[in-house]
Amino acid sequence: MTDRLYFRQLLSGHDFAAGDQVAEQMVNFTYLIGDRETREALIVDPAYRVAELLETLEADDMRPVGVLATHFHADHVGGDLFGHNIEGIAALLDQVNVPIHVQAEEVELVTEKTGVTSDLVAHHSSDIVRVGEVEVELIHTPGHTPGSQCFLVEGRLVSGDTLFLDGCGRTDFPYSDPTQMYESLTQRLAKVPDTAILFPGHRYSPQASRSMGETREKNFVFAPTSLEQWLGAFA
Repeated sequence: MTDRLYFRQLLSGHDFAAGDQVAEQMVNFTYLIGDRETREALIVDPAYRVAELLETLEADDMRPVGVLATHFHADHVGGDLFGHNIEGIAALLDQVNVPIHVQAEEVELVTEKTGVTSDLVAHHSSDIVRVGEVEVELIHTPGHTPGSQCFLVEGRLVSGDTLFLDGCGRTDFPYSDPTQMYESLTQRLAKVPDTAILFPGHRYSPQASRSMGETREKNFVFAPTSLEQWLGAFA
């Protein structure tokens, strides 16, 4: 990892959106990734109170230049969540003009959920988004949703709802696919070394992060050794 990398993990309902009962219940993580020298930063999954996220960047003398969206669900990009209107990328774009980076398979779903259209940038797996001199690799990991994506940056994997420290994203939602989830966990993420540190989309475990090696060893989603076993356990 370089000294230029700016990286912050923020817990909803605690580090921001304190007092918001939905944020406290959902325990989402938002991430800030940037270049300390150019003072530019990307926001991963801005939701709940985006003004506070912008204030955090400003306090760190950083400025937002884009958004990385892991997937289209409202607790990650805003929209209706079981009758609750969650603030997200639409509110952010009211304050700053930045591109929203999504996987191509998810453009229509993000628009449907948030109403955002012209600011979406469609990507494919292995695309690189640069913030200053820091490179973020986008890894398409369908399963939880068709366009779920993870972000690999300097030995850190920001995984959204694809992979948690314990468990993985649900595959019984509309647009989910358990077969694709198995392939994403065992094949698409196989390129991520055991030394990488996993940073998930929710705090569902006492720890906030863990090495991929330890996750592969301890997380029960890696126990099945075939697709058939996986489907028998998780489909």
